[in-house]
Amino acid sequence: MPARPPERTMTLSQARRTALAASGLHRPRQPGPVTMAGLNRVVGRLGLLQIDSVNVLARAHLMPLFSRLGPYDPALLTRATQQQPRRLVEYWAHEASFVPPQTYRLLEWRQRRYRTEAWGQISAAEMNHSAEIAEIRAILHDRGPLTAAQVEALLVESHPRDTSAWGWNWSTAKRALEFLFFTGEVTAAGRTTTFERVYDLTERVLPPAVLAAPPVADADAVRALVEIGARAHGVGTARCFADYFRLKGPAPRAALAELVEEGTVVPVTVRGWDRETYVHRDAVTPRMATARTLLSPFDPLIFERRRLAELFATHYRIEIYVPAKDRVHGYYVLPFLEGEEITARVDLKADRAAGVLRVQAAYRDAAATTSTARLLADELVVLAGWLGLGEIVVAGRGDLAVDLATAVAAARAAGGPQAAAAVLEGGRGGPHPAPGL
Repeated sequence: MPARPPERTMTLSQARRTALAASGLHRPRQPGPVTMAGLNRVVGRLGLLQIDSVNVLARAHLMPLFSRLGPYDPALLTRATQQQPRRLVEYWAHEASFVPPQTYRLLEWRQRRYRTEAWGQISAAEMNHSAEIAEIRAILHDRGPLTAAQVEALLVESHPRDTSAWGWNWSTAKRALEFLFFTGEVTAAGRTTTFERVYDLTERVLPPAVLAAPPVADADAVRALVEIGARAHGVGTARCFADYFRLKGPAPRAALAELVEEGTVVPVTVRGWDRETYVHRDAVTPRMATARTLLSPFDPLIFERRRLAELFATHYRIEIYVPAKDRVHGYYVLPFLEGEEITARVDLKADRAAGVLRVQAAYRDAAATTSTARLLADELVVLAGWLGLGEIVVAGRGDLAVDLATAVAAARAAGGPQAAAAVLEGGRGGPHPAPGL
């Protein structure tokens, strides 16, 4: 990156508020029912929604929308991802993600480079399973959309599944489908209620206008993806912007240099942040940040852990994959955003059978205030109502647990769960079902 004198200087507080505004987390959620237009605005701001199968609370892609919109009908996201004209489609972006169809086209460079971009089982599929790939391509053409299990059932007699290996032991059908998905021949037409991907030919899923658009050159695509990352961050480093779409090597650095040269991204000095930092030209720095919301482990604001630590002075890691005896804060821990600070974190579980939102642990962060327990309790009431859970039970683990349990009891005494349900009843069709897409 050519050396250029910084054009702006920011305090850490200004950088935090800039980051929160870029992510749509700088002000309270708007009252009233959530519409498709509101969902589209959030997705347009974030650029993607990461997908993950963990459902201990709610699916990963549902939570960033809740954090910014409040209680909404998940059927909106089902419409956006499964009905024509699709507003979101699946691909490998920041891991598996929903992205706008136009962004899908920007990721075609990754499809063309599948031999180096895909992992072993996928990159080798063309060589090891070319006949099966041809068969599955024909099956989807004639009978799609289908799940991997449905495709496998059609092939099981001629291609029996090997169950001798441990771990990620995909069947031949699944491996071939994932190869076709990675290379862009097929994509997801939707997901089943058990979260299985439903495959179909990409030409039958993408909107016609997007299909008709010319291919995007690799360098142009990478530059556009880096800009989306920069816009979604507001302020960040080259690593932040590249990691948003898992871009590696010299290409994103060259793209950032071009964006700086044209003035789309501007160098900035953030006092107390000792790294080469940039701000998007459209980023705004509000005078204050006043939102209060829970952030899922897969929220775009916390994708880049080093940025989170440097901006918000909080160290966070997902402990889902950490053995239970070694976890510090819990299995599915959500940071609590209070204004421009992360003030607490809670380990949450939706006990759907019992109708209970379980707070399995609650901890203060260094920036916790005297209002943190009360504000967090209010947010948990709203979350429980959205999930269709009538009770909130706080366990005793963590230095915030006792105060939070008291605050939750006070919120319930004031009509908390009933009030949360009333918010949902204001939407079309009565209370929304518990999110399960």
